[in-house]
Amino acid sequence: MEVSKKCQSVICCRVTPLQKAEVVKLVKKAEKCVTLSIGDGANDVSMIKEAHLGIGISGLEGTQAVLASDFSFSQENGQNVLYFEKVFEKFFYETYQTFYKKIYQTFYANFVKLFITICIIIFNKMCVKLL
Repeated sequence: MEVSKKCQSVICCRVTPLQKAEVVKLVKKAEKCVTLSIGDGANDVSMIKEAHLGIGISGLEGTQAVLASDFSFSQENGQNVLYFEKVFEKFFYETYQTFYKKIYQTFYANFVKLFITICIIIFNKMCVKLL
């Protein structure tokens, strides 16, 4: 686990499907980070389902990984890497924008409430009246 903490990605090959899913589960539990799994066959289904974000590649090995995944791509052309980058860039950009807007709305709403409260205090000449 110490080695995987220093890596940005972990590639599992020549392991059983259960071991792939266990690696994803271990990283999720130990690091508390978002996990991504990419697979192209039935042996990758458990790993894809265990990850937060699963990608299935349809190709020669069938469509089981595609059916279990959140996103799917075809293996026909050699430009899948560029397509992955565009999809993830758009996905994470939209997620960032949504998060930013929520923070901005919360800040703005609190500022408006504070401003209204200060105006009421000034209007009442700093006098507190019990109802």
